[in-house]
Amino acid sequence: MSKIFVDACFRKETPYTPVWMMRQAGRYLPEYMEVRAKAGNFLNLCHNPELAAEVTIQPLDIVGVDAAILFSDILVVPNEMGMKLDFLKGEGPVFDKPIKTEADLDALIGGEEAANKLTYVYETIKILKQRLPQDKALIGFTGAPWTLATYMIEGQGTKTYNLCKKMMYSNPEFLHKILRRVTDVVKFYMEKQIEAGVDVVQIFDSWAAAIEPSKYDEFSWKYMVEIAEYLKEKYPHIPVIIFPKGIAAFIERGLVYGNFDVFGVDWGTPMALAKEKLGEKYVLQGNMEPCRLYSKEATTMCVEAIQNIMGGTGHIFNLGHGILPDVPVENAIHFVKECQRVSKKA
Repeated sequence: MSKIFVDACFRKETPYTPVWMMRQAGRYLPEYMEVRAKAGNFLNLCHNPELAAEVTIQPLDIVGVDAAILFSDILVVPNEMGMKLDFLKGEGPVFDKPIKTEADLDALIGGEEAANKLTYVYETIKILKQRLPQDKALIGFTGAPWTLATYMIEGQGTKTYNLCKKMMYSNPEFLHKILRRVTDVVKFYMEKQIEAGVDVVQIFDSWAAAIEPSKYDEFSWKYMVEIAEYLKEKYPHIPVIIFPKGIAAFIERGLVYGNFDVFGVDWGTPMALAKEKLGEKYVLQGNMEPCRLYSKEATTMCVEAIQNIMGGTGHIFNLGHGILPDVPVENAIHFVKECQRVSKKA
């Protein structure tokens, strides 16, 4: 297990601040596109442990990060709960029958039974634990219940979340039933990833900003905290990272709570604010604006600014959201090298 990365998650002394990048395996790597073409389509790649392991390792070999994030997709969870999933060109992920009624929800598989169906994910983890260098950590992940529910209710990605938010205000009891069902599956899913061998787990709430701050705890945060606390009670040695995108107002009001180890700071949240409000309790991760990767100069400026704020303690370098597909590979390598340079200099 990567002592440096895991120790950083627990705020233990490390020789330098580790760095990794969200959405590491992606279209910015030509090597990834070659493997994806071999798989035939994105979902086939997720379902193929050998190929999924190969693209998980690519960023470590090519870019030089300190941790690998498991290659998969958050939507394999509702897919294995019984919702038919397709990735359509130009549209992205689409469920053919979104949840509209209680009968739709009742028809889905729940709990450990659904988590047991994700065998290809656990097999990928086992392969990776055999192949990853000892000094590189493996990060498992899941989507947050709210983020997963948005796709399950809307049927696909959305800019308005009107169906989810209509349910939130007009039928909150039903929305909570959906969130409860998803939360129960995710608990077992994360536990089985840990048992398969991941060193760290992260919960992504990519669509957190869709919820107004006064409702965020009720419909998202409390469910993520429940998952984190379930895992920490059973696996205290496994760091838990929570990453909600776009909740600066929630942070500023001092509403963040829970037993987890690392808080992922998105690029829209000032790092100084996160440090002021959360830095005493949690290790912080982030938060460079991914589009800075288009410019090496802009990247260096941001890396140095983050290091000046954080001072090299209680921090893991990362992007403030996923890397974009047309970023030059050499610029991603530059980001990692700059993070390593400034942290060694501190």
